[in-house]
Amino acid sequence: MEEIKNIVQLLIKEKSWQELKRELLHLEPFHIAELISVIDSREQIIIFRLLGHKQAKNVFKYLGIKEQEDIINSLADNVKLLTGLLNDLDPDDRTALFEELPGEVSQKLIQLLSNKERNIANQLLGYPKDSVGRLMTTDFVAVKPNFTVEEALQHIRKFGQDSETLDVIYIVDDNWKLVSDLRIKELLLANPDIPMHSLAKHHAISLSVFDDQEHAAQSFAKYGRTALPVTDSTGILLGIITVDDVFDVQERENTEDFQKFGGIEGLDLSYKKTSLLKLVKKRAGWLVILFFSEMLTASAMGYYDNEISKAVVLALFVPLIISSGGNSGSQAASLIIRSLALGDLNLKSWWYVMRKEILSGLMLGAILGAIGFIRILVWQFTGFYDYGPYWVWVGISVAFSLVFIVLWGTLSGSMIPFVLKRIGLDPATASAPFVATLVDVTGLVIYFSVAAVFLTGKLL
Repeated sequence: MEEIKNIVQLLIKEKSWQELKRELLHLEPFHIAELISVIDSREQIIIFRLLGHKQAKNVFKYLGIKEQEDIINSLADNVKLLTGLLNDLDPDDRTALFEELPGEVSQKLIQLLSNKERNIANQLLGYPKDSVGRLMTTDFVAVKPNFTVEEALQHIRKFGQDSETLDVIYIVDDNWKLVSDLRIKELLLANPDIPMHSLAKHHAISLSVFDDQEHAAQSFAKYGRTALPVTDSTGILLGIITVDDVFDVQERENTEDFQKFGGIEGLDLSYKKTSLLKLVKKRAGWLVILFFSEMLTASAMGYYDNEISKAVVLALFVPLIISSGGNSGSQAASLIIRSLALGDLNLKSWWYVMRKEILSGLMLGAILGAIGFIRILVWQFTGFYDYGPYWVWVGISVAFSLVFIVLWGTLSGSMIPFVLKRIGLDPATASAPFVATLVDVTGLVIYFSVAAVFLTGKLL
């Protein structure tokens, strides 16, 4: 890419427009879009204006929102070119663009569309924001059940030019109700004289126009399809979704979940395109909440100030205790959130998860408790540190505390995502810092309570 970038910039500097145009003709749309993203805005506009009609459309859909906005703004003085570009865009790509632009800008651009495309744009934008309806395209090919295979192929040749994909052909009745779908391979290999309904051996798997986009992504993974039809509540075929649109959804959702799990509000744009103030705003909220939550840790320590003053040795293990609980909670939360996202678990799985996490929590706690006790024993007998005459009871207190705290951490980390999902919130909001902070505070209470049981009458 660096070599291509240098060649293109040299041709722009020399104003060798014809040679530059020939150079761009040999590049794939994706590579041109990648090139546009790494050069300055003036060079971006020059390159885009040199692209052919079809090439410009294909390049535009691979551009980021920021580059798309810059291109749109640069074409404001060329209404004809801008109108052609917007009308030629696939409906789903155009909808994605309009969603990101300010409302007033989108409305102005919609007015440039032809009556047909304007109706399509308004229809798609009328569906809920994260619904399948916003993601679908109305460019597809459908045939009637009474068509012969030969008639169907002629129909495809006539109307398939603008279709988003021809991998799958849809069979609809006279009211456009979806009957079945057929892979193009099956159609090409079939006898030309047989009717389409004889090839319709199954009912088509479809999505509702109001389904969540994440559900669409799960359906593609489940059924291994390259395209899925979208219907209304009565089964009328409205459009299709292709797998490339789903990849975009998955990438966006995975990024947002990852950011939330790290204790950050989801970024609307990439890190490089997010302003400093916006970045601070997205991060400050959670940090403030977690800061106030951590104050409870100090309060808990203050509550047990008398015990600490009598047995200072207890304070040595506070970092060990609270980090073990927080780490176990973060582990559990990570596993459950990802499983919920993949559909491996659902709300009804909570009891199964709880039973499993109780056992795993006890086992993990026992492992860490044993290591903690052995560490105290080794330090005591090697002279690294003298824990006093009651070192055995100190070791027992630490060991049992770790068992209970790790158990509590795994239960908290695994159950919080279920609670959030049950009340309608994103399970990814159960961020690692949030779980860790919760377990930190309660872990101290558990630790000093266990220590009080074993050390009362000895150190306490």
